Amino acid sequence: MTRAVRQIYPVQGPDLPVVATAGDGPLPPAVADLARLYGNEAQPGPAPVLCANMVASTDGAASADGRSGGLSGPADRMVFTVLRSLADLVLVGAGTARAEHYRPAQAAGLWPELRPPGSPVPPIALVSAHLTVDPDAPLLTAAAPGAQTIVITTRSASAGRKAAIARHARIICAGEEHVDLPAAVAELGSLGYRRILCEGGPTLLGSLGQAGLLHELCLTISPLIVAGTEGRIIRSAAADGPGTAATPAAKLTLAHVLADDNFLFCRYLRGQ
Repeated sequence: MTRAVRQIYPVQGPDLPVVATAGDGPLPPAVADLARLYGNEAQPGPAPVLCANMVASTDGAASADGRSGGLSGPADRMVFTVLRSLADLVLVGAGTARAEHYRPAQAAGLWPELRPPGSPVPPIALVSAHLTVDPDAPLLTAAAPGAQTIVITTRSASAGRKAAIARHARIICAGEEHVDLPAAVAELGSLGYRRILCEGGPTLLGSLGQAGLLHELCLTISPLIVAGTEGRIIRSAAADGPGTAATPAAKLTLAHVLADDNFLFCRYLRGQ
């Protein structure tokens, strides 16, 4: 199955007939073109580069019927596989992992040609301040060799739950009562994870944005109107109640826009 994805900004380019299934045969030239479009433009440095990949409806909803998959389509899933193939690690909040039924990344869902030779699949790093994580969930127990799931929590989290989770996953403690995301990201960088792909949820993205840790946002705009009470793709901590500081607006630079079947695929880079 192929999709004709068109580049419409900054200039209209040729259609990219994208194979919709990763890991099946050699890397198609069009997938290599997508990898070039979504490749890391940041200069090498000591800190990891964080890229967020999200989907939203035309009216701004982050999910439909409680899951982001209801907003997706074939080309969106193709971009998903390319971004995961380019990533060293996938970062996700515990609530999103539960809602989306996360499992470890699988080699069959990646393009091996986009990864360093011999590298494992990108591990999942789960953020959970209070360790509301099933220690026997497949996300922890079914990780591929060399891609052990990482659980990022706080020093005050239950010692018993830490011990149970540590049977299958690596634990990083950052912060006392709340996860210290800058410290956690620095620790991930020290472990060799340089390109980190964040797949949500909205609260985690809001915290990363407030901490100035997000370098780019890859946003799929789905041709659906959801209405209802669905939340946005980024939720600031300032929304939690009075007395919390508002986050200043962050300026982004539009790197490209692709189109397919009424979907738009936008890549924004953090302003300098």
